[in-house]
Amino acid sequence: MTEYAEWSDAEPAVAPASGAVTPADAADAARLVAFGLQPKLQPARDQEYADLLRRYREDPPFARLADAVATGLGLIVLEVSPRAGMAVTAAEDSVFAVRMGDYARRTSADGGDRFLHGLAHLAVAVMAFPRPEDLADDGYIGRVTVNGVDAFVRQTCHRLEERAAEQGENTDPASDAPGLETAWRIWARRSATGATKDARRLAGSTTGIVAKAVTFLTESGFLQRTGDDNGGTYRTTARYQLQVRDLAGSAALAELLELGVVPVTDGTPTLLPADSGDDLDLVADAGLPFHST
Repeated sequence: MTEYAEWSDAEPAVAPASGAVTPADAADAARLVAFGLQPKLQPARDQEYADLLRRYREDPPFARLADAVATGLGLIVLEVSPRAGMAVTAAEDSVFAVRMGDYARRTSADGGDRFLHGLAHLAVAVMAFPRPEDLADDGYIGRVTVNGVDAFVRQTCHRLEERAAEQGENTDPASDAPGLETAWRIWARRSATGATKDARRLAGSTTGIVAKAVTFLTESGFLQRTGDDNGGTYRTTARYQLQVRDLAGSAALAELLELGVVPVTDGTPTLLPADSGDDLDLVADAGLPFHST
């Protein structure tokens, strides 16, 4: 429209419908991506963030510019909206990618327990969004508890051991054998809480491992802590829903869902028998919010 035909340096740096991109446009686009890299920041609490989100939605050239900035940083834009902000995830080759080795160091995890930590993240995702319709519903809020996730994995392990016995398979593989199915069996043999003189749970116990997983997800803006019951209660955020959607096609997540998880709303695990024809071969490190080493 003609009223936007003329621009001056004193006017706000808004890209015209057509024309050259200015340094100010590039700076604003980079600023929006920078906001997206702060997962705990809520657009409703930051006016500049909210204004840039509005510009992204209303100004296609600016949106393409912001997408290009994200791509150049090795980021994948999952959604740009008032509810999620600029939700991004790191591609495998991005400098922002969190790798399992980095996660283990951040949580002081034993390198031999990496599969168990990966399994904890996988189980949290499945319990948070047990049905496809939950994952597809923008208004759905998943809830998990530390003790509930641990109980769910133990039930899953029991189901896998039953099936292995029915099929005449080895139910006690070597502890260093690869694969998440092996991790489930190791999980079943690990103490749930450990034992200390002051009744604290041990970091290497299974609830300790789950607690590290949900703490990491909370610090990353994926979960919000809501209470202390059952080892700690948490609710999902829009960013976590988008993250799990992005990983929903992973083999590990799909196979775990096929074991028969029923809807949950309070973090309590429930497991139904799976069909006898399900294939339980799982891909290590699949369905996690970080990349393998």
